[in-house]
Amino acid sequence: MTVPAITGVTARAVVAPLKRPVRNAFGVIEAGPLVLIDVATDQGVTGHSYLFAYTRQVLKPLVLLVEEIGRDLVGKPVAPFDLQHMLDAKFRLLGWQGLVGMAVSGLDMAFWDARGKVAGKPVAELLGGTARPIRAYDSYGVLDPVADARLLRQSIAEQGFHGVKTKGGHGDLAVDEQMVKGLRALLGPDVALMLDFNQSLDPTEAIRRIARLEAYDLTWIEEPVPQENLSGHARVRERSAVPIQAGENWWFPRGFAEAIAAGASDFIMPDLMKVGGITGWLNVAGQADGASIPMSSHLLPEASAHVLAVTPTAHWLELLDVAGAILVDPVRVTDGTVTARGPGLGLAWNETAVAKHQVQ
Repeated sequence: MTVPAITGVTARAVVAPLKRPVRNAFGVIEAGPLVLIDVATDQGVTGHSYLFAYTRQVLKPLVLLVEEIGRDLVGKPVAPFDLQHMLDAKFRLLGWQGLVGMAVSGLDMAFWDARGKVAGKPVAELLGGTARPIRAYDSYGVLDPVADARLLRQSIAEQGFHGVKTKGGHGDLAVDEQMVKGLRALLGPDVALMLDFNQSLDPTEAIRRIARLEAYDLTWIEEPVPQENLSGHARVRERSAVPIQAGENWWFPRGFAEAIAAGASDFIMPDLMKVGGITGWLNVAGQADGASIPMSSHLLPEASAHVLAVTPTAHWLELLDVAGAILVDPVRVTDGTVTARGPGLGLAWNETAVAKHQVQ
């Protein structure tokens, strides 16, 4: 396969409607602020990827940053490992975290998408695997076992999900327990139930809450304390009968190496837009394999289905659809699984919807 060369990089900001708001310990996400990345090549294909910006305030600087970095890449071969090494050197003194890390990760995903399109194959196949069904869980914000009962029953009966995630930490322990107790009664014993605290507790409070909630057969407790507090995570993990999940806010492979060395969690769940895209994910997948740590995904289900297909310790794919409104063919769930689609990452923009939801 002839390696394509980059001829241009563009980015656009959209605020995509969500099927349901996502409420967590710190507020409510009503819509999806996204940055759409396009990497044009000299072989007539364009690599696509997107970033979830969490808040509208960073859309403009993130768009500008992607395009500024992209200007320096024009003329270079679409060789993701080489490009990441070059960008690592460029930003080593500044650091990878924050918007720079997201921009680099988003570009990396678009590089792989372009390579897959040139080859006419899904990225999963380029990586040496096959596009296979990956077990997914339905990811929610704060749930009400009564008000949301119909929605949850549909999720299980119609889409076949065998796992559900909810958010905690939005109230005191009694609030969390009432929600978790009600959900376990509704879902029954055979559906995995995950609880995400979104970094809202200190270690002492996390230990106290988990001790009360362990009776409800939780698959994991996610980010009980601030993500950078690795010793706090390790302390909670040591005292918890429920496995600890973390990693969506750890940056690039070096961040995971430090977290694994600290014994910070039982499971890890990298976010493709913070771990260094697909190139960074592959590095972390090797670390997880060496340490026998189950590895799940965070957001970006379209691309995550490709990398989980080649992850030795693949665990769960998170299904939280933030981009479906602007895609030609949104992510599909079949019997509670998601299968990677191609060519590339299988992404194509619905330009009519993009124009409707684009912001300047």
